[in-house]
Formats: sequence, C-alpha cells, structure tokens
Amino acid sequence: MLGLESQLEAIMAKRASASISVQTLGGFEVSRDGVGVAPKEWGRDKTVQLFQYFVTARHRKAQHKEQIMDRLWEDDADDQSFKVALHGINKVLEPTRKSHSDARYIARQGLTYQLNRAEIWVDADAMEDYIALGNQCFADHPALANAAYREAIALHKGVYLPDRIYEDWSCDERERLQVLALGAIITLSELLLDENPMESVRLSQQALLIDAAWEDAYRIQMEAWLRKGNRPMAIKTYQQCEKVLMEEMGIGPLPETKQLYKKITSL
Repeated sequence: MLGLESQLEAIMAKRASASISVQTLGGFEVSRDGVGVAPKEWGRDKTVQLFQYFVTARHRKAQHKEQIMDRLWEDDADDQSFKVALHGINKVLEPTRKSHSDARYIARQGLTYQLNRAEIWVDADAMEDYIALGNQCFADHPALANAAYREAIALHKGVYLPDRIYEDWSCDERERLQVLALGAIITLSELLLDENPMESVRLSQQALLIDAAWEDAYRIQMEAWLRKGNRPMAIKTYQQCEKVLMEEMGIGPLPETKQLYKKITSL
C-alpha cells in the first residue's frame, strides 16, 4: 500500500519538478518555469503545429524530418519551414540557450527528431499514469483507486488539442485519450455505486457529455437510480439510452442493458 501511495505522490510531484509543462486537454498551453508562454512568443503557426506534432508523437520512435513535414504540411512542406519552426520551438522552450548547443527538449539524431519526454510534463501522460494506478489499485485499494481516478478526471478538461481537431495527425491520439477518460469516469462511478449512488449519477452524466452514445454510462445511471429507489428515473434513463443509440447509430441497447431494464420494470 505504501508503495502505491508513493506512486500517486510521484505522479503529483512530477509536474512541479518539470521546467516545461504542456496542457493539451481542453486547450493548448505551454508553461515555462511556471509561467504561461504568451501566444505571440510562438510567432508563426507552423512553430506551434510542429511542437504539437512532437507532443502527439511523443510515444513513437524518432521520426525523419521528411516524414514529419509530410504529415504536417503535405505540399506546403520545405526544409526552410521546418528549420524556422524548429528554431522557434527551441527559442520558446529555452530562450537563454547558447547558439549551437544541443536542445534540451527536442532530441535530434541525424535527421530524426522527437520530444524528450523525460524533461517535459504533459497533462495527457499524467492522466494516463493516474488511470493506470487506479486500475492497479481497483480491486484491493479502492480508496487509493478513487483518488487516482479523480486526479485523472480532473485533468481531462476537454478534447485533445481542440485547435487541431480537423488534422489527421491528431485524430488517433484524441480518440485514444477520450476512451481512457471515459473508462476512468465509468470505473469510478462503478466503484461508488453502493456508497454514493448520486455521485455515480453525476459521473455517468459527465461521461455522456463526452459521448452521448456511451452505453455503459446509461447502465451505471440506471443502477444508481435503482439503488436510490427512484424507479421512474431509472426507466427514463433507459428510454433516453434507447433513443440516443437509435438516432446516432441506428442500433438498440445491448442485451445486458435490456436485462437491467427488465429487472427495473418488474419491481
């Protein structure tokens, strides 16, 4: 247990120890030594795009600059644009770095580049670390799992890089993080069903604001209303689930959702 608590404290402490922190969820913001970087410091939009791409590709191996330019700018790509954008990133992140010295945050090997993850705090990584810890604690240490999931959910302030929502290179990461966030919300709501069903209702509603067709959330909400003895709200929740699934996906609820509804209506 002490080891798990130490892991939670370590995740919390990492942000404070990082010189550069990056918010990607619900908005894009970079802080340098605790002070937000002003938009005008980035200069050209291509500089911001390139840094956001490095952040998005942070879990992959280093990529060749030609591959990066093709993903980002397609026909509008050229070496000079890449060089100017990279210089802009390094100037923003390390304004006092001496010329010709190695960059601290963007690692270069020949013509390949990648983000130096060990030196930068990214909210999406912290959210994932909290979720992983919550999953690890779920069975044997529910109170610690509760704390970890809540930290993760608090970090999910919205979609990943909302200013790049139509860019192909950001889509996979956006979807991955949304699924992780929904999983954390639903798992926490399950954890609280017996002791605090109204909090489970609140959390399930929060999940539905992210994805109105997330069926697990309707089922949790039905269970929570049932525990509160509010059969009409449980029935209403099922009806809403049925309506949304048909309108958005052209399908009906899963057998387990229908079975729960049958249980509720038979009471």
